[in-house]
Amino acid sequence: MNSKRNTLKAIAACALAATALGTAGIAGAQTKLKWAHVYETSEPFHKYSVWAAEEIKKRTNGKYDIQVFPASSLGKESDINQGLTLGTVDIVLTGASFAGNTYKPLAVTYFPLIFRDSEHLLKYAKSDVFKELAKGYDDKSGNHITALNYYGARHVTSSAARPVAKPEDMKGLKIRVPDAPAYLAFPKALGANATPIAFAEVYLALQNNTVDAQENPLPTIEAKKFFEVQKNISLTGHIIDSLLTVVSGQLWGKLSADEKKVFTDVMQEAAEKTGRDIIASEIRLTEEFKKRGNNVITVDKAAFREAVLKNTKPTDHGYRQQDYDRIVSIK
Repeated sequence: MNSKRNTLKAIAACALAATALGTAGIAGAQTKLKWAHVYETSEPFHKYSVWAAEEIKKRTNGKYDIQVFPASSLGKESDINQGLTLGTVDIVLTGASFAGNTYKPLAVTYFPLIFRDSEHLLKYAKSDVFKELAKGYDDKSGNHITALNYYGARHVTSSAARPVAKPEDMKGLKIRVPDAPAYLAFPKALGANATPIAFAEVYLALQNNTVDAQENPLPTIEAKKFFEVQKNISLTGHIIDSLLTVVSGQLWGKLSADEKKVFTDVMQEAAEKTGRDIIASEIRLTEEFKKRGNNVITVDKAAFREAVLKNTKPTDHGYRQQDYDRIVSIK
């Protein structure tokens, strides 16, 4: 009897051990990842980053558990880009301008008025020239671009005393730009004083009149509440901006071919959803800002383009003329 009881105990112990090992195996198989960006939780960039994280988890049967860190919670944009190399973040949503710090030709899209409109940029995202530029970044950085997201047409907002209606109004204007060289061509060509300030500090800088103006897409102007401290919104559309979804080289190198396809497919789907949301909100916000009492100014974009090209050209900023020409010619 004792022998039988001992045998049963042994079987039970083995079963428990097997269960424990099985649980440990499952826990060990799950990989936790960090996805960082600098945007608010109310914005489509965050909404669809979270969607993508959940979708990747689902499509990989729970293997990848991705936590999204919004609103500069893991550092400002330059920090999270550096984090890709340091291994402190695995995925970032970042301006092509910041990626352009690593591979200059990629930032050619920031040359003023290179894009006609949002649809032109979305066609560029599927073009051979974008694929070639993205590969150049991949090769130089060791990281991997999976998708291009439409960020919005950047417009100038300014204080009540400094409305911008024509190119001459930019002369001497102290304007905040992101801390990346790609944003300097527009203000410099028109005689403005460009002042790089971290994104999280812009509202206070405008409120305290540290700068007269800033430039961002309408959804960002709303989300960051810049309209509260800037009376004028000038629809310059001088840059049709984009964000890149970038996976660290360390992570990308560990993914199987099937997993790489899942990450790419999901991130491109998220980019498409983000872009459509932003385009719809841009149309809506133009009227909403008018109702809120902001002075929304429609400008002659051709006059701005002519003034910019009179004073600068792509090669002055380290961009390749052939890339500029190929992008301009996309139909």
